[in-house]
Parts: sequence; structure tokens; C-alpha cells
Amino acid sequence: MSRIVKTPQPPYYAVIFASQRTEGDNGYGKMADKMVELAAKQPGFLGLESARNHELGITVSYWRSLDAIKSWKENSAHQVAQERGKTEWYENFALRVCKVERQHFFEM
Repeated sequence: MSRIVKTPQPPYYAVIFASQRTEGDNGYGKMADKMVELAAKQPGFLGLESARNHELGITVSYWRSLDAIKSWKENSAHQVAQERGKTEWYENFALRVCKVERQHFFEM
């Protein structure tokens, strides 16, 4: 994503996904695009920010509630992507769920 997401007033939740990829694309880019499109249609989805260099990727998705996060985790297409991530695309990853209680934005 190329912009900072404008989220509503807290509280809401952030899911932080940090990962190190395996070599090659192996369909990763196409699936990642599909997951962003699908997540955006999920009830409670507030937005997403993502950055990756050659060593580390970090994606932060924002959600209205823990139930919305649970529904996304249980989405059947997302489960397929999760399994492929474990078997094909990631050397390792970490997933953290946080409650956002305060926020500040700056724009020029």
C-alpha cells in the first residue's frame, strides 16, 4: 500500500504481520493482491498498510473488532493462503493483534 490509512477514532484493532519470504514468487504476488481485495470486503475491515524490502515484510491491517479479525482468519480463501504461506512463501512470520487506544496523524 502506498498511503497511510485514515482510521476512525479508537478503539479498534491492528493485526501486525511481519514476515521473511522464501526465494521466488511462486504465485505470492497474485495471492497477496487477491487477499487485499477480499479483506477490503470483510465486515469490520478499516484499512491496510504494507511495506517490504528484500529481507522483511510488514503488513498492518486495521479492524473494528476482535470478531471481525476472527471472521477474516476463518475465511476459506484466506485459510488457503495461510496454508500456502506456511508451506511455500514464508521462511518465518509473526502475527500480533493489538488494541489501538490512541492515534495521531500529521500531514503537510
